[in-house]
Amino acid sequence: MMTDRLNLRFWLRKYYAVVRRPVCYDDKMRHKKHTKVASTKQASSARRQEWKKIFPLLGIVLFLFSGAAGLRLFLTSQQHTQIGGPYTLVNGHGQTVSQADFEGHYTLLYFGYTHCVDICPLTLATVSAALDELGKRGQNIIPVFISVDPERDTPAVLQEYVERFSPHIVGLTSSESQLQPVMKAFHVSARRHAPNGSGYLVDHSSLLYLMDGHNHLVGMIPVDASAHQIASELRRLLPSP
Repeated sequence: MMTDRLNLRFWLRKYYAVVRRPVCYDDKMRHKKHTKVASTKQASSARRQEWKKIFPLLGIVLFLFSGAAGLRLFLTSQQHTQIGGPYTLVNGHGQTVSQADFEGHYTLLYFGYTHCVDICPLTLATVSAALDELGKRGQNIIPVFISVDPERDTPAVLQEYVERFSPHIVGLTSSESQLQPVMKAFHVSARRHAPNGSGYLVDHSSLLYLMDGHNHLVGMIPVDASAHQIASELRRLLPSP
């Protein structure tokens, strides 16, 4: 009898051990699964919150880039007959100059001003390097710098400024009344900032206008191009030698 009881206890213990083990393991798995799901939901929620903050910034950046690209596309896609025209201004030596004085030569026009702190000096230096790269073909192109700030850019100031970059650059300025029709013909905009302790700055459109020997527009080149890119574009626009 005693032996039977011991055997019964032995088999009962073994049975409970086998039955309980899966139950405990299953509970642990449920707990781990619940914890993992909760953690995943929190991570997903955090990512959604981050994207909600980033999306408006991305929208602003895309808007600015698309606006700049659209403006450039609008200007460079205008019919050539709608851009450019005759002009009569004053060079750095105080002499009156018109488009007729460049008859038979290509001109590369750029509108800017001498107090410009970045774009204008960089553009003139880049244009000079591009014309040097063209060699003999570049000698038939006359770079012309037209001031949009006639109040400060007197002929003497303008001449001293352009000579810093190249002796071949022709600087032109004039009175406000004479300059406005020229800017309008080339669709150039300029807006003066309020003066401060160091003077004032002028926001202005920036494009290079390649005109042929009869003062007709051949093409426009963005000023943010490198010297090599400008030289390559000029080769494409100029007639074959």
